[in-house]
Amino acid sequence: MRLPILLSLSMLILPTSVFSAEASLSLSLTDAIRMAVEKNLDVRAELFTPAQFEADINRNRSIYDPLLNLQTSYTDSDSAISSVGQSLRLDSSISQLFWTGGTASLDFKNGYSNVVTPSSTWQTGLGVSLSQPLLRNVGREATEIAINTSRQSKFASLERFNSLLLSTVAQVRTEYFKLHSLREERDVKKVSLELARKILSETQGRVKAGVLPAMEVFNAEFGVATREKELIDTELAVSNQVDVLRLLLQLDANVGDLQTVDLPPRDRYDVIESEAIQKALNRPDIREQKRNLELNELVTRNLSQKTRPDLTLTASAQLTGQDNAYHQNMDKVLTFDYPVWMVGLNFSYPLGNGAAENDYRKSRLKTEQISLQLRSLEETSANEVRAAIRGIVAGYKQIEVTDRGAKFAEERLRAFIRKNEVGLATNKDVLDVQNDLDVAKSNQINAVVGYANALTRYWQVTGELLEREGIRVVEGDADKLYSATR
Repeated sequence: MRLPILLSLSMLILPTSVFSAEASLSLSLTDAIRMAVEKNLDVRAELFTPAQFEADINRNRSIYDPLLNLQTSYTDSDSAISSVGQSLRLDSSISQLFWTGGTASLDFKNGYSNVVTPSSTWQTGLGVSLSQPLLRNVGREATEIAINTSRQSKFASLERFNSLLLSTVAQVRTEYFKLHSLREERDVKKVSLELARKILSETQGRVKAGVLPAMEVFNAEFGVATREKELIDTELAVSNQVDVLRLLLQLDANVGDLQTVDLPPRDRYDVIESEAIQKALNRPDIREQKRNLELNELVTRNLSQKTRPDLTLTASAQLTGQDNAYHQNMDKVLTFDYPVWMVGLNFSYPLGNGAAENDYRKSRLKTEQISLQLRSLEETSANEVRAAIRGIVAGYKQIEVTDRGAKFAEERLRAFIRKNEVGLATNKDVLDVQNDLDVAKSNQINAVVGYANALTRYWQVTGELLEREGIRVVEGDADKLYSATR
């Protein structure tokens, strides 16, 4: 079943049949994000929560469904302590709840009695009745409390889904660029190993010629073995990272390798702190907390009504008839000659009302608690934005510094190779300088990827990452999932 997420770009679906065993897949960052949005199991599972709340909403709306009630009974009595004879009841009614909290019903009652004394008769009543609360449980909000609670819960769950989607997209970007950095590291290790093998080959030739002592061969062989081990470790890290992405994107098991297409960004990204903090206040997790606050305020208002006395207006009107023959009995009903009506008030109030009072106070306390948690979340988001901005600034500076460091390390290695060729530097000196170059290259790779991750973190804490990637979730996504379930 396809996950119903609305995107400004069309969703990418990759059929598994196009992959042969251990096939290699070239993957762009955009495609990786789309695949995670559509296929990631955690994302798909989370969308079922608002769909379940949609079921709750529709279930609670059923309070407005008319209620049909049919009753029939037959009694045959031959008792010494009660009337002897037969009686029959055939009653029906239909009732309807209104948004005011009141209930109206239409009743049609038929009774037949055949006893020794008096003679058999039919009794019929056709009437309407109304019950309307005046103080407690009155009004649309009180009547539809379950509907509105489910609706607010659904909105909160949609924001929770957005939060999960936001973190998933951020994770895809991070893991994608991590795979890129590991492949770059592997390339560096390969070049380093090739140079070490070249040094070993040249050293063996110079030792045979008597130009260098045999000890230099051991140094060169140690350098080769060390770099072979480092390359194996890097290959393992690449394979493990491919598995991480394969699980995250729910790729077919036949995809043996993933090739990253997009490079991490290196361009300078300028931000305005005040605008970034303002964006962060509209993050999905903050919107979810606001929904929770609205939900608890709704519950608090409803519990406030529960502290009032219960005063209910009741009214009814009925047309009646009574006769030995049923059709004559019905004629009397329709002549309006025997009306019965009633108006009354029912009042009740538990002395002390401790249960309702404490439920209300508890809800008030919870509302205050959620309000403070919301303020804390907003202040935390501002700190996260400031930290993310500092990460962007530092990350961009590190790119420039590590670029210079890698350039200097390359020049230094070339200089030591030339010294080694004329006997002014040992193989160990060259290999040590080469290690320095490997470290400089690794720092350069990590700086670029770290800057990309800093940008991802910034867009995540400001909540704008989904919009930047063209992803938009709407309420109808969960509704479609609900409608598709039978």
